[in-house]
Amino acid sequence: MTNIITHQGIVENINGSQVSVRIIQTSACSACSVKGHCSSADSKEKVIEVTDTSSSYRVGDSVTLVGTTSMGMQAVLFAFVLPFFVLIVALFLFMALTQNELYAALAALAVLVPYYYIIWLNKSRLKRKFSFTIKPINN
Repeated sequence: MTNIITHQGIVENINGSQVSVRIIQTSACSACSVKGHCSSADSKEKVIEVTDTSSSYRVGDSVTLVGTTSMGMQAVLFAFVLPFFVLIVALFLFMALTQNELYAALAALAVLVPYYYIIWLNKSRLKRKFSFTIKPINN
């Protein structure tokens, strides 16, 4: 298994050292020959912001975005795994304190609000940590 994630895209916009690249994100089964008969095949366009100081790209250029799988695994950890454990721990804690399932569930869900707020406050730090590099496609 490779440790590199690559996406091909097209440069949409350049603002100083910020390059906006449009990619088409597809599910693993979107290349399947029977995808027309299945509801799980999907694709969507996304715009990824990349910091590039080389200034060698122009709008419309085909490029490859390169990242690491460890970056993707950390993103999944922060976005899904840690909040799940926070939710479960909070649910059991509030259940023991209140003895009321409804209040315990609502309080456990409310605990996620500060968690995601802290993530939002640290978005500039996380943006630096979870950044793609950009490479030209040689035709």
